[in-house]
Amino acid sequence: MVEKWDGEEVHEVSFGAARSAVLTPREEAEFCLCLKEEAGLEAARRRIAETREHEPTSNQWAEAVGIKRSSLDKMLCNGRESRERINQSYRRLVVSIAARYQGKGLSLQDLIQEGSIGLLRGAERFDPDRGYKLSTYVYWWIRQAIVRAIANKSRIIRLPGSICEMVAKIAEARTVLSRRLRRLPTYDEIAEFIDVNVSTVRLVSERSRTPISVDQAVTSQGCMTLQEIIPGPDETTPQKMVKRQLMKQEVERALNTLCEREAYILRLYFGINGETPLSFEEIGRLMKLSRERVRQINSIALSKLRQTSVVDYLKLYMM
Repeated sequence: MVEKWDGEEVHEVSFGAARSAVLTPREEAEFCLCLKEEAGLEAARRRIAETREHEPTSNQWAEAVGIKRSSLDKMLCNGRESRERINQSYRRLVVSIAARYQGKGLSLQDLIQEGSIGLLRGAERFDPDRGYKLSTYVYWWIRQAIVRAIANKSRIIRLPGSICEMVAKIAEARTVLSRRLRRLPTYDEIAEFIDVNVSTVRLVSERSRTPISVDQAVTSQGCMTLQEIIPGPDETTPQKMVKRQLMKQEVERALNTLCEREAYILRLYFGINGETPLSFEEIGRLMKLSRERVRQINSIALSKLRQTSVVDYLKLYMM
């Protein structure tokens, strides 16, 4: 039975029990054609959903692509069956390729899953008229899917694709030179081996280090973590925090002795209470005053506070 779909023929495909796991050239061509037809239908469905802002029904979907509802269901069924047969027939190929990338951040199961995605992506683009086998064509697609998955999903902090390629080159060069020199090679030796700048090797090596958790135990008993022994900034020490709190209270007490406008301008200019400090011009636009007038009010307010140490405290807010 043959029906028309956008000028192309929709063929009836037989999915009988396979006598052999290896597909014949005819089966490869038929199954890949079914995948292409299914991909075309899915693309049409997405366009319809974007246009109508909701998922189309099966009847709307079939009407939009110009085929019968029964033909639509048959093509989708053929696509699912073809995907299963291709996955089953080339699973050993996917596993053999995935096994080479073990130990690079993803489990073998994840690598096989990513390789299977690449297998189906390559099968959708396979052209049997060019004369080569499907296994030859999808090899690159499987490998590319696995390599990209390792680059995107194996690290907590994702590295750009170009950096990932450079990391692989440096790792390979380090392995070869270590075997040849019987010691760890220097950055200069690695750079000369792969013909890149020493600064590039040093930067990539430093940026590609695996992150470690601050909750990681640093003793064999596991009673102490990195978070407990790594010092924080000076501002987080108890002495600094108490001193800053007392300073803030002293500033607030002094600002209450000024008029409301003077205190407001000082707060904006020095960025008190964690706000971003503003310039005289910015404060003038905010208060609808000239820049010079704001500067005068600021100077008058500071002169009233010079008898105390509050001016020094205010300067610390600008640091």
